[in-house]
Order: sequence, then structure tokens, then C-alpha cells
Amino acid sequence: MSQYTTGEMAKLCSVTVRTVQYYDTRGILTPSALSEGGRRLYDDGDLRMLKVICFLREIGLSIDTIGQLLKEEDPGSVIELLLTQQEKDLREQRGELDVKLEKIAELKKAVAADAHFTVESIGDMAITMTNQKKLNRMYLLFFLLALPIIALQAAGILLWAIKGIRWIFVAWAVLAIPFAIFLSRYYYKHVAYICPECHQVFRPTFKEMFFAAHTPKTRKLTCTACGHKGFCVEVWGGDEK
Repeated sequence: MSQYTTGEMAKLCSVTVRTVQYYDTRGILTPSALSEGGRRLYDDGDLRMLKVICFLREIGLSIDTIGQLLKEEDPGSVIELLLTQQEKDLREQRGELDVKLEKIAELKKAVAADAHFTVESIGDMAITMTNQKKLNRMYLLFFLLALPIIALQAAGILLWAIKGIRWIFVAWAVLAIPFAIFLSRYYYKHVAYICPECHQVFRPTFKEMFFAAHTPKTRKLTCTACGHKGFCVEVWGGDEK
């Protein structure tokens, strides 16, 4: 039967000597013998065990979990549960990493596009990106709610023009006006704006917001904090009054 030193074990499994020694101190890879000088000696079974440990470490299992698994009389009964949990944890970590990479990409894009990029600009981006999903969900909700009203309007105009039937158009007007008022008020209560001058988040009056010139992501407003008038970035404002 072959015998291996700590260094030979480390080389065969592509790990460091300190790693092999650490596994010994943790009790998951005890050497099968000691030399006359007190050096650790391992056999073929120990080598196979080290390869198993290295594989389990590569898929992310902790030392404690590996130690518990190796002590099990029937490891097959628990390994599936451990692997399922590890898979779940890794998928969550991957999701978190994807979010971080997305934020890095957005920040790099903003830095490249703005010659006067400042630390305050990073703060604006943080506010914008933190609740962007909520804002996007609201936009989608508005679009879906508006579709039936738009369809009713189109049908009313078409039937009025072709067949002289106008009750559908009247019905649309009766429904559309209160519906538009409701959506406008709801929209106003759930958005806020970032001033590009003082970087404060504020909410204008309903009248100013409703009649202001705007783009899909900005609106021309007067900041309530510093008085600056210009296009302000729209962000999620929650349920603040």
C-alpha cells in the first residue's frame, strides 16, 4: 500500500500543504500513520477521501457540513438534502451577483455619459435603481389598465364614424374621465423627483406635475428645496403624502 506525505497529498489534489494540515486539525482527514519523526503519512484511502473533500468544497459545502456528512453511517440519506440546499443557496447568490453586475454596468454607463459626474450623481443613481422595479411595475399596471379604455375609445369612434352609433363613445367618455382622474392621483402619490441641482428628492404640487413637460423618465419641475427649475428624474415615491 502506498504512503504519502502531506506535501505529496497536497500536490496530488492541487491544494496547499496548509489545507491538508487544516483538514487534519478539523478531524475530517486524519493521517493513517505517523513516521518515526512524527510526520503525517497517508494511504490510498486517505487520498481518495481528500479528493472527496476537495470536490465537496468545490461545490461550496462548508467544512462543518462535510464533517457531519463524513460521520453519517448512511451518507446517501442526507447528501441529496445537502445538495438541494446548497443548490438553492448558490442560485440566490447568483441572483445577488447579477444584481450587483447590473448596478456596476449602469454606473459605468452613467460615468461615461456625464462629463460632470459627481459623488452626488452616484446618490441619485442609488435612489433611482433601488426602487426601479416598483416603478416599472406601476408603469406596466397603468398600461394594462389603459388598454380596455383605449379599445373602447377606438370602437366608439369607429362605430360613430361608420354607422352613426355614438352611445359607445359616450360610454367611453363617462368611464374615461373619472378613470383618468383616479390614475392621475394614484400616479402622483407614488412618484417623486430628484433635483439635478441640489440632489434632493421632492414631490411637486399635483397641478405642476400634471401640466409639466416630460419625457418617459423626467419631468420639468421646480425643486421645492432649492428652487431650481429643470428636468428632474422620476423615481418611486412610495405612499408618501
